[in-house]
Order: sequence, then structure tokens, then C-alpha cells
Amino acid sequence: MVQAIVFLPLLGAILAGLISLVGAHGRNPSGDELEHHGDHGHDHGAGAHAHASDTINEDASVIHESHHEPGDGHDDHGHGPVEPPAAGSRGAELITTALLFVSAALSWMTLVDVGFNGHDLRIQLLPWIFSGELEVWWTLRVDTLTAVMLVVVTTVSSLVHLYSIGYMDEDPYRPRFFGYLSLFTFAMLMLVTADNLVQLFFGWEGVGLASYLLIGFWYQKPSANAAAIKAFVVNRVGDFGFALGIFAIFMLTSSTDFETIFHAAPGLTGKTIDFLGWHADALTLICLLLFMGAMGKSAQFLLHTWLPDAMEGPTPVSALIHAATMVTAGVFMVARLSPLFELAPNAQAVVMFFGATTAFFAATIGLVQNDIKRIVAYSTCSQLGYMFVAMGAGAYSVGMFHLFTHAFFKALLFLGSGSVIYAMHHEQDIRNMGGLWKKIPYTFAVMTVGTLALTGFPLFAGYFSKDAIIEAAYASHNPFSTYAYLLTIVAAGLTSFYSWRLVFKTFFGEPHDQEHYEAAHESPIWMLIPIGVLAVGSVLAGFPFKELFTGPHGVEEFFRESVKMNPHILEDMEHMPHLLGWLPFVMMVGGFLVSYTFYIRKPYLPVELANTQPMLYKFLLNKWYFDELYDFIFVRPAKWIGYQLWKKGDGFIIDGFGPDGVSARVLDITRNVVKIQTGYLYHYAFAMLIGAAGLITWFMFGFGGQ
Repeated sequence: MVQAIVFLPLLGAILAGLISLVGAHGRNPSGDELEHHGDHGHDHGAGAHAHASDTINEDASVIHESHHEPGDGHDDHGHGPVEPPAAGSRGAELITTALLFVSAALSWMTLVDVGFNGHDLRIQLLPWIFSGELEVWWTLRVDTLTAVMLVVVTTVSSLVHLYSIGYMDEDPYRPRFFGYLSLFTFAMLMLVTADNLVQLFFGWEGVGLASYLLIGFWYQKPSANAAAIKAFVVNRVGDFGFALGIFAIFMLTSSTDFETIFHAAPGLTGKTIDFLGWHADALTLICLLLFMGAMGKSAQFLLHTWLPDAMEGPTPVSALIHAATMVTAGVFMVARLSPLFELAPNAQAVVMFFGATTAFFAATIGLVQNDIKRIVAYSTCSQLGYMFVAMGAGAYSVGMFHLFTHAFFKALLFLGSGSVIYAMHHEQDIRNMGGLWKKIPYTFAVMTVGTLALTGFPLFAGYFSKDAIIEAAYASHNPFSTYAYLLTIVAAGLTSFYSWRLVFKTFFGEPHDQEHYEAAHESPIWMLIPIGVLAVGSVLAGFPFKELFTGPHGVEEFFRESVKMNPHILEDMEHMPHLLGWLPFVMMVGGFLVSYTFYIRKPYLPVELANTQPMLYKFLLNKWYFDELYDFIFVRPAKWIGYQLWKKGDGFIIDGFGPDGVSARVLDITRNVVKIQTGYLYHYAFAMLIGAAGLITWFMFGFGGQ
């Protein structure tokens, strides 16, 4: 059953890929024509707007969003395909979607069997790498932690596949898109079922590759290409640290197998790794290097810059990346390696610091964003910070609880945003919306459910998981526990504000684009069913699972040995002062009231506030200037070095002393020497005479005479 869960998406990806290749061959039978579809980029029929969506700084490849034109088509859904779809497109959609639904059904069965019945699985498939001490088997490990992730990944992915049938209905390259989606899902499933670090790294890099392909799916758009490259490069930074962490573990334990590593971990306490005279605590350094990988994949503070730009991909891709795959990989990895992190309290302190900082930092940026998808993207960044706060506190099951609930309401918010974009003819700027609740009431209802879950309204899923994280931060003995508690409390208020700001500006008030407003309509049934299911999940994923993820007895029976919890954290959470326990709710209500005042009762206030605080507004609007800072520190110096190596190193030195220098002079000499070979006998006789005279002269007056 587990093999089917993992490999059915791969089968779907292969079949969709074959259909895509057949379609490509049908378009260009000779195989030597390059396609150039200026309109395509899923701005079908919106080519005039497609490239106005983002301006790309030529010096830095820094992407800056702009909303100067209504319907600027960042993404998304226009009308009127520029060419017919590839043959077999419907087949590719149905095959991949059906296989994902089968995989999702089997995943829920596995969760019941493994989580509730305690039947952990370890399935050895085949030998993979055997070299010296390195022995790696391709093995599927399924414990409760894996089972939870299987449910999250396959459930969200299957619904995203179904949603994409309606959303991508006019894209002529649907087989390629569905092949990439299924490949993305397979890579994530390989990651969560890994039984060793090498196999985990395979899945880790697989989701990186798939995200690159999907973010840049509309490769005719320069902004999409830039965003895909940015995501890939930023993740290489984190993955470099992750790889070093794996190397260090193998150096100390001679194994990459999880069970061997966890058994050897207590013996590593007190050991050091020596590097250039620096004696670093082994476990602390290893965990920090591993967390560096998580910072890249899960878009934590300093390595977060790729995540908002990933919105250049189709909306279903954004939902899959932000809710179930890519960004959750870092959280899962820390939970999987909890036996190591529990022995490295200094590393846990760093994890909590970056988690809390990210939760606050991303929430502040979300306050002023105007692109509907980017608001939800910064929300993801902030919520991932919450998850890492729980990991830093040693409450790994609590962090996984928020990952579980977040998957439902974040996928709902992204797909709901896609439904709004679809209705508004590829418009993404919330300033050009308004009054849509009358036109798309179903989408409005489910988006409201998602917003209530995200902001932590009582009885919705996010209420139980987010509050548990704040309690864990308060109860933790981590050096940054107070810092994390305060920042997560503040972030709860900010989250409520920007979430309701999105709802109010999109669905209430007067329409700002009358033409698109009049044409707005609900999305196809393919898109409405998935967001309805996710709305139900945004309610039911909370209370029914609360005891399993946050109760001391429930966690012990449900997770068993799959995570190594801080021994006292869950009990300490229950002793939190009652009044402090209500603080997140108060902040949530406060954020709602401020947002209601700003955008419903007194809509002139935001403009006045921005005018009175222009520096703060620009600071937040420009995302704390991180893109510009990285451009100045890294991109421009790198381009300068590259330019110097090109012009001075390659051009002046190598070419100057090579093809244009010594080689050129040899050619000049030989070119002139050839002229001596005239073919006339008297020329040769004269040359011989000169030579003989010269030789005699040398013997008479030179060395020969002696």
C-alpha cells in the first residue's frame, strides 16, 4: 500500500510527460522549430499586460511588483488560447488526478493503521549506494510522523490537481503542467518516507527541481524565469549547509541511516569538530547546518526572499508549494531529526529565534502588500515561523499540528484567491477589486472560512494549533522563549489585520474596476469542489486532532517514537496563566477591529497614515529592502567579479597571450616564412650561397675559427 502511495504520482508524471512529448512532436514534427508565443504566459489574450506585471532590475535580477495597469496579468487567467491544446490533454489531467486521489485515500488508511493501530512500517526496496563505509538502501519508513505528512501531501495535491483542471483549462501545455505537479508530489513523498539522509536529500533536491519547473512554467515571461532562478539559487545556499550537515553526521557516525544516527547521538555529546583552529560542539554545529537547509526550503528570515516571487507560477502551484510540499519540508526535517536537536539546546535557541523573527517580520510586510497572492504568501512565511518556534521549544508534535491545520486553510486561501483572479479576468491587485461578495458568494464564503482559520477564530483549525504554539513558547525554557512569545502574540494581531484587509478590500466596498466587476462570475465546478472540501478541512482539522497533537497522553500514544519531545513541555503548557491564554484571541479581535475601521468605516485612514509615515510605509512596501540589500552585497559584486574575469582574465590574459598573442605571432611568422618558398631554382641557389657565406664568415671570425 505504501509503495502505491509513493509511486502512483510518479506513474502519473511519466504518463503526462509522454503525452506532453507526443503533443510537442505534433506541433513541430521536424523537431527543429523553436516556439515563440509572445502572448502566452497564461496571459492568454492579455499579452499587452503580461510583461507589465513586474519590472526586473537589469543590474540585479531583483523582482519588483508593480500594479500600474489594471489586469496586469502577473499570473494568471485570461481567455482565448493562442493555440489548441496538445492531443491527450484531458487524458493527462484525468490520469494524474485519479492516481493522486487513489494515493490520498490510501494515505488516510495508512494514517489510521500506523497512527492509531501502531503498525509502523519499514519497507526495504532495493540497494542503492555501496561504497566503502557508505551503505544506502532505498527504504520506505512509515511511522506516525510520516503518515501525517502523507495525508497532508496527497490530500492537498489531489485537490490541487482537481482544481487545476478548471483553472488551467485554456493552457495548451496542460500535460506538461500536470506532469510537473505529479513529479512535485512524488519528490515530496520520497522526502517524507526517507529512512536515511541520502534518500531524504534526494527528495529534498527533487522538490527544489520541481518548484523551479513550476514557478517558471510560463517561461515566456521574463519575470517567471527570474523568479524560478531566484528560488533555485537561494535554496542552493541553504542546501549547501544541509549537505555539510549530512557530511558531518556521516563523518562522526559512519552512517546515514536514521536509526543508527539516533542510537549514536547521545555518544556525540561533548564531542567537537575542529575547523581551522575553531573547536565547535559537534551536535550544535550539525544541527545548525541542517537548520540552514530548513531556512532555505521553508523560507525563514534571511533566506525568505524567493517565496513571494514564487507567485509568478500558476496559482495551483502556489497552493501546492505553500501548503503541502516545498516549504513544509524544512519543518518535517527538523521534526524527523528531533533526537539530534533535543541534544543541542543552543541550536534549538537559534531555531526559535529565527522562527519568531520570521513570524513577526513576514507579518509586517503582509500589512501593506496589494497583490492578493503575495499577501497570502507572506502569511505562509509568517506561519512557518510559528512552526519553527514550536520546534525550538521541543514541542515537535505541536509544530506538526500547525503544519497539518495550516495545509488546509492555506491551500484554501490560495485556491480561493485563484478563484477571485479567475472571476476578475487575471486581475490580482486588491485595490482594483471591491464588492465581489455579491458576484462570487461561494468563493467569498470559503475565503471567509479560510481567514477565520488563519486568524485563529475559536473552533476553527488554526485556533487550536496556533494557540498551542504560543503556549509552547511561553512554557519553554529556551533562552529566546520570552522573545518568541511576545513576537508570536504581536504577529497574531498583525495576521488578523492583513487577512481581514484582504477580505474587506476584495469583497466589500465599491467596485474599483467596473468592467471586470460586471463580468465577474463563479469559477467552474472543477475549482469549486476542492475549495469546498478544504473549507471543511479548515474546520475539522482542528478540534478532533487536538488531543493527538497537543495532549501529553495523546502524543505519547499517537506519535510514539517518531518524534522525541521535550519531556516536560506539554505538561508545562497546561499550566499557563489563564489570562495570558486569552491574549492571542484578544490580539485577533483587535486586528479585526482595526482592519474593519480602516477599510469599512473610515477607508480614508490608511492613505492618511501612509502619508504621515512615508518612511515606514515604504520600508514595509519594499519588504525591508532585503532584495536591494542582497543586490548590493552579493549580486553586484558577483557580476563585477564575473565581468572582470571575462574582460581581464579571459579577454586580456587568456586571449591576449593565447589566440590573440603568442598563437597570433606564430601565425604571422609562418605566414611570412611561406613567402620564401617561391619555387624558383635561382632563389634557392642564392639562399644557399648566402648560407655558405655566412657559415664561412662564422668559422673565420667566430667560435669556429678557434
